[in-house]
Amino acid sequence: MQLVPCPWCGPREETEFHYGGQAHVAYPDDPAALSDEDWAEFVFYRDNPVGPFAERWAHTAGCRRWFNAVRDTVTYEFRSVYRIGEAAS
Repeated sequence: MQLVPCPWCGPREETEFHYGGQAHVAYPDDPAALSDEDWAEFVFYRDNPVGPFAERWAHTAGCRRWFNAVRDTVTYEFRSVYRIGEAAS
């Protein structure tokens, strides 16, 4: 079992967490102006890099807080975790 390092609770088993997708995706400034194609791109298209990737995670079975993490998509290693609103460490 992989341990996920929660910034508040410390390392916990991965079954306590929920993946929330790519981190740092800004909500559209004027959502009403987006076409259906633009909305589809915003909702469904995300980066899919090989290597370090910034993601959002929620500690759903613990403190229930959201946080960001930089995880290596090849090795699954969590390289860093940081609270929402903080800079990547």
